[in-house]
Amino acid sequence: MMRNKKKFVQKSQMNSLIIGMEEKTERLGEANEIPVQEEENDIKKGDEKKNMKKKNKFKFNISFPGFKFQKSIGIDLGTANTLVYDKQKEQIVLNEPSVVAVDRETKKVLAVGKEAKDMLGKTPDHIMAVRPLREGVIADYDITEAMIKYFIKKVFGKYNIILPEVMICVPIEVTGVEKRAVLEAAISAGAKRAYLIEEARAAALGAGIDISAPEGNMIVDIGGGSTDIAVISLGGTIVSKSIRIAGNNFDEDIIKYIKRRHNLLIGEKTAEEIKIKIGTAIPLEEEETMVIKGRDLMTGLPKPLEISSSEVLDAIKDSLDAIVTSVKQVLEKTPPELSADIVDKGIVMAGGGSMIRNFPELLAKNTLLNVILADNALESVVLGAGLALDKLAVLRKIEKAER
Repeated sequence: MMRNKKKFVQKSQMNSLIIGMEEKTERLGEANEIPVQEEENDIKKGDEKKNMKKKNKFKFNISFPGFKFQKSIGIDLGTANTLVYDKQKEQIVLNEPSVVAVDRETKKVLAVGKEAKDMLGKTPDHIMAVRPLREGVIADYDITEAMIKYFIKKVFGKYNIILPEVMICVPIEVTGVEKRAVLEAAISAGAKRAYLIEEARAAALGAGIDISAPEGNMIVDIGGGSTDIAVISLGGTIVSKSIRIAGNNFDEDIIKYIKRRHNLLIGEKTAEEIKIKIGTAIPLEEEETMVIKGRDLMTGLPKPLEISSSEVLDAIKDSLDAIVTSVKQVLEKTPPELSADIVDKGIVMAGGGSMIRNFPELLAKNTLLNVILADNALESVVLGAGLALDKLAVLRKIEKAER
């Protein structure tokens, strides 16, 4: 009997324990119902994040605060020289001649820039040294593309992952086809995005002129292949003219003059040296001379010759007069209010061709206006292209309005 009582007591204790445990589990289940759901949601979110990470595994999406993975350059793609301005470094990082040496048979590019220019007039039959740009526009698309590609690699290095955005300068009166050719050449050469800006507008920006002000500003940009003359106000070009007479024409004039006058044949490099050293736009008080060397057309033998600054002036006089006449034509078409501003401010000259001695004085004499040569005349266009990268939205608005 005692044993049966003990068993009964044990059973009743066990039943009460089981009932108590069941009640506790029910309570715990009710209390933990919401946390379990939250845990399930967290697990789902975690799975979604893992999937997103897998999808973006091969995407280049690194970002550091205050640092941008972006490269921007301005290019003055000139007939004579190409200059490159690095916006991040805020300086001109390249200045080389726009010359390319190519193998005639394979069309392989052998040299670009200074190295190619040294080959001008000295190459064997299977190599040709050429200028791919004529009168400010592309004359040979493939060679121009190769040249731009070479310059971009030289600026950023051979293994450049981040493609740069490029601002390229073009003459005022280039056609739509010519503009498209420049843009396509830049993109094919490795640019992420390419934009165009008129050389006169870029020269004004680079010369320190506030082109966005409601005032008339006149700029005369004399490059290697073209001369751009423009009156700018409120960021837009009011009156403009572009002529295909510039620095290279001065060289050609000197070559023709010496050939005609002295029966001596000289090359482009020699003609450029003459222009830089003793070239002048008005007669000098003390005449300067220079000894040059070339081939005598009568005997066929090499021959030295002494040439004077007055002879150089005779050679380039017609080209100088053509530029002065074009400036007068633009002034004649300028609205009166803007003409009044130009009287106060004067004319600003920029570009390598404007650096011929006494050229500003010649223009001032013929227009009766104050003529100023920009401090950085040779570099003003490319500096303006670099500054224009900060004003893309404004430039686009102006382009739409001008259309």
